[in-house]
Amino acid sequence: MKQLIQSFKTGATILEEVPAPQVGRGSILIQTTRSLVSLGTERMLVEFGKANLVQKARQQPDKVRQVLDKIKTDGLMPTLEAVFNKLEQPLPLGYCNVGNVIAVGEGVSEFKIGDRVASNGPHAEFVCVPKHLAARVPDNVTDEEAAFTVIGSIGLQGIRLCNPTFGETIVVIGLGLIGLLTAQLLQANGCRVIGVDLDPAKIALARQQGITGINPSEGTDVVKYVTTLTNGTGADGVIITASAKSDEIITQAAHMSRKRGRIILVGVVGLQINRAAFYEKELSFQVSCSYGPGRYDEQYEQKGYDYPLPFVRWTEQRNFEAVLQAMAAGHLQVLPLITERVPLQDYQEIYARIGQSRSIASVLIYPLNTVHRSSVQIMPVASFAGANGVMGIIGAGNFTKMTLLPALQKASAHIKYIASNSGVTGTTLARKHHIPISTTTHQEILSDPEVDAVLITTRHNTHAAMVLQAMQAGKHVFVEKPLALNRDELEAIQQAYDGSVTLTVGFNRRHSPHAQKVKQLVGDAPMNIIATMNAGFIPLNVWVHDSKTGGGRIIGEACHFIDLITYFTGSKVTAVCMNAMGSQPTAQTDNATILLKYENGSTGVINYFSNGSKAYAKERIEVYTQERTAIIDNFRITRAYGFKGFSKLKTPLNKGHANQCKLFNERICKGGPALIPFEEIVNTTLASFAAIESMQQGKWISLQAQAQPELQPQAVLNHIDVI
Repeated sequence: MKQLIQSFKTGATILEEVPAPQVGRGSILIQTTRSLVSLGTERMLVEFGKANLVQKARQQPDKVRQVLDKIKTDGLMPTLEAVFNKLEQPLPLGYCNVGNVIAVGEGVSEFKIGDRVASNGPHAEFVCVPKHLAARVPDNVTDEEAAFTVIGSIGLQGIRLCNPTFGETIVVIGLGLIGLLTAQLLQANGCRVIGVDLDPAKIALARQQGITGINPSEGTDVVKYVTTLTNGTGADGVIITASAKSDEIITQAAHMSRKRGRIILVGVVGLQINRAAFYEKELSFQVSCSYGPGRYDEQYEQKGYDYPLPFVRWTEQRNFEAVLQAMAAGHLQVLPLITERVPLQDYQEIYARIGQSRSIASVLIYPLNTVHRSSVQIMPVASFAGANGVMGIIGAGNFTKMTLLPALQKASAHIKYIASNSGVTGTTLARKHHIPISTTTHQEILSDPEVDAVLITTRHNTHAAMVLQAMQAGKHVFVEKPLALNRDELEAIQQAYDGSVTLTVGFNRRHSPHAQKVKQLVGDAPMNIIATMNAGFIPLNVWVHDSKTGGGRIIGEACHFIDLITYFTGSKVTAVCMNAMGSQPTAQTDNATILLKYENGSTGVINYFSNGSKAYAKERIEVYTQERTAIIDNFRITRAYGFKGFSKLKTPLNKGHANQCKLFNERICKGGPALIPFEEIVNTTLASFAAIESMQQGKWISLQAQAQPELQPQAVLNHIDVI
């Protein structure tokens, strides 16, 4: 299928051929007929992409500080590599989509195949969106009209926050597309509306709709005009839909408001607020968040949990429906706002001049005969018949992009497939790394007899089921940590694993030259090890904290250090105790200390903290044994004390990813045992589970005494979602 994407690196807008998405659980698959170009938002993205590095840095000073901190901890070259990789990441354009439902995912009863819907899907021939980000289009609303649904809901949410009543005077500053839609909706609400803009054409269009239009560039003093029109009272509310860097707009809004008036920001303006004006009038100021309640809430948008209507009357989906109802009733007239209608293949008629365009609304028209294809051939597929070590990658996120693929490339690995949910990131990486096929279904990889190994880098909750599917398909498996999120998943893998294929988990740190040097130095004697992870803060609403999706940061990330200590000791964990900051049930599992007992008498301590400075080194490992000490400082410097003939190893940041991929590729091509014994992988995974159980129960958890539940592998497979 064709999809419009934006390059942050060059600013180029590209109509890319990508595999069409698959319908997911809780989502619907839509074949697009129309989409609306949001000229304001998309113009900013294009202009940002075309800016040079210095200009980009000036626009994002907070990102510059993060880069400087990363240079201090990781070094210059790894930081620059990360920055350039980030800039290469494509951005799908568009969020105002209309089309017909062609597939319905599990758990969706609100839509059926054939429904005509508006959604926040991108400019693409096929889009997959969660059910709460779509609304059914009334029969008397055309596709072109329905394309205004999402952007209309942005204005509507600003109105809801302003809470106007019948007869109030509301000023709308900025008569772009959102401003004009907002003004119309205010009129339908019984308000007297004053629109402000510097563009004569937009003022004329507003006046055609019965809106009082003011152009300050023609000499009108907006504050005095509003004050006079309201008999000296001032506006009841001001909704700012303009985009400007100046603070003048917010100051004017305060001066034209009545006492205890409301100011709502929908657009983007300078926010140096004049305290005196706000103080004297007791003004209310609020920033509107996109489409309405539910926006950016993963529970609502991705997992499908609705807010109860009696308590949250207007969610983003219900705002979509309200906008469509206004169109159906004739209260919202959008067709006069359309400046141009352009076939998708002629998209450059819009984007080539987007920076200078005076258009209000541009509509893209899509072909009706597009075939839904789940894969795209990026380059000629070389014959892999008879070759050893052919790989398919499932997952195209940051880890795959910035770490795994560069390491596999250095290892000269043969990669035939890369699978991603949307198809965009996978296709971009396929082009960069010369991977023949980009797909949106991992089943294609599993069913290809030429593929010997599958590498899984998807979200944590999919790992166990995909591992089972890959092993059942007879593929060797590399899965990024964790292997599983709970005992049932782990038990299913244990039952399915028969040794006919190798299973490797991405515990890369044991493959670092620093870890291998320490292992060589310390030998097999019992030892004490302290591993400290300055993990960095991650907001609680991010998926890694979700026990069902990410498993939490102990199971999802601290397992790295359990494996590393196991590697050093050459033994297995027998008991675990964890103490976390705070107390149950709100203990912070990303601020915790884990104690480990090993069969050979060694002990391990893992300090996993998220409340430290990001300017400080991220990882530090200390090994104490036989009156000797070895210290690994952030996998850049290893210092040894008491060891004859060795005192220091210094390298660029090296956590072992490249060596791990090299060794895995050799195993797949030439044969040999798995990089990590299966029993150690199971032991490490059980220890991570035991750490959480220890915190919950307030006691040591013995791994030796734990009885394993019985579970068939199919029970885990039933929970997998498609990619």
